[in-house]
Amino acid sequence: MPRAWLPNLKPRTKAISLSLPVGLLDQIKIAANTRDVPYQSLIKMWLNEKVG
Repeated sequence: MPRAWLPNLKPRTKAISLSLPVGLLDQIKIAANTRDVPYQSLIKMWLNEKVG
C-alpha cells in the first residue's frame, strides 16, 4: 500500500519550560506587541534566526 503524502502538516514540536528574568520577558512581550505577533512565536523566530 502506498504511503499518503500530507504536505500541510506542521513539523513536529516539543513543549519546553524556560525560566526567564521578568524584565527580559516583559521586553520580549513589548517587542512582540509592536510586531503584532504572539511572544512565543517571536521567541521561536529569533531562535530560528540564530540557530537555523
